[in-house]
Amino acid sequence: MSSGVAHQTVLLSSCYLAPVTYYALLFNAEQVTIEVCDHYQKQSYRNRCHIAGANGILPLSIPVEKTTGNRSIMRDIRIADHGNWQHLHWNAILSAYRSTPFFQYYEDEYRPFYEKRFTFLHDFNEGLRHLTGRLIGIETTVSYTSAYIAETPNNMQDFRELIHPKRCAPFQIPHYYQVFADKNGLMPDLSIIDLLFNMGNETRLILKKMDTD
Repeated sequence: MSSGVAHQTVLLSSCYLAPVTYYALLFNAEQVTIEVCDHYQKQSYRNRCHIAGANGILPLSIPVEKTTGNRSIMRDIRIADHGNWQHLHWNAILSAYRSTPFFQYYEDEYRPFYEKRFTFLHDFNEGLRHLTGRLIGIETTVSYTSAYIAETPNNMQDFRELIHPKRCAPFQIPHYYQVFADKNGLMPDLSIIDLLFNMGNETRLILKKMDTD
């Protein structure tokens, strides 16, 4: 990661249990602005995350109500109330992480998000981001866009589309203990919960280290 991030505002998309690189930016940036006025994009981290499944990377996707082409604004996207997705996601998280060293310390914090109904995807994403930030100890000031930012100013770095399931991580992630690594090898840039459940309080040290690589 560029060392300049520590003195700049970083522009990010709204993401569901975002990957480790996203939280490294949140942790190390001076300020963060989350874009909520962009057009919703399918097959992005806006409604999906990747966790460590027993057979490899396991994507979890939140169903959303049908959008109007590519013109639906992210902050207006509604979660579809079908498919029992919350139950399925929580069971997948349990299966993946119940044997990790720190899952038991965080389980009761995350479970309510898979029991309470949420209307808007962005509200669900932000609720999880607030929780995760509190558990890690992220104190970076976060704001939201009031209109789409088409051109970023000189003091802002735009990572909105650089952190994407179909792209490689924008910077190197230090190796850390992962469940199933003996079977599947190290899986890069999984959801932040992979790092948190495996490493606990050391999550902060790893995120901080990523600022100087």
